[in-house]
Amino acid sequence: MTIRVLLADDQALLRATFRILIDSETDMTVVGEAIDGREAVELTRVHHPDLVLMDIRMPGTDGLAATSAICADPELSATRVLILTTFETDEYVAQALRAGASGFLGKDVTAEALLAGIRTVAAGDSLLSPNATRTLITRFLNSPAPGTQLATPEGLAALTTREREVMCLAAEGGSNDEIAEKLYVSPLTVRTHVHRAMTKLGARDRAQLVVIAYQSGLVRAVPPQES
Repeated sequence: MTIRVLLADDQALLRATFRILIDSETDMTVVGEAIDGREAVELTRVHHPDLVLMDIRMPGTDGLAATSAICADPELSATRVLILTTFETDEYVAQALRAGASGFLGKDVTAEALLAGIRTVAAGDSLLSPNATRTLITRFLNSPAPGTQLATPEGLAALTTREREVMCLAAEGGSNDEIAEKLYVSPLTVRTHVHRAMTKLGARDRAQLVVIAYQSGLVRAVPPQES
């Protein structure tokens, strides 16, 4: 299957660079380019890409507003948003994750890491650097603003003990394989628990499940050490 990617960035040179890189891969292709958030939403509704590579800071309608619109549209539920940002712990990234973005990458990312990130998110997994996510959650996600709580107490109460356990380990940065090894189960079993927890909590993907784990207090963020 070919991963269909939409690029959203106001810098023409960066879009051209990403297009050349992505189109050089046999398993992915660029289906469109947007210069701002408004065009990103419009082209996503036209092309229904598997993934939108979204810059946060764009003139006019920014990437945050575009991400919110895309993730809130039921007809675009199969489209994933991968955020590109200059600042990994920017508050806008936190808001984008709340809105449904599946992860984020810094703009200084290597070509190999970018392509791997696209494949990871397109496959339905999240792309969250444990160190950056810990800082992000400590600063912006652990104490949600009014109206930004993603899960209800009823949803949390519906989780089984194992689903809570898997959810917490995922929030701490564990991959399916790492969680499976720790719990002495198969990676497929872990994936099943993750998806059941997502369904019960109404999480769009694994990234939102991580946010819910911290917002609800299932996992407590440890403030990063001062250097």
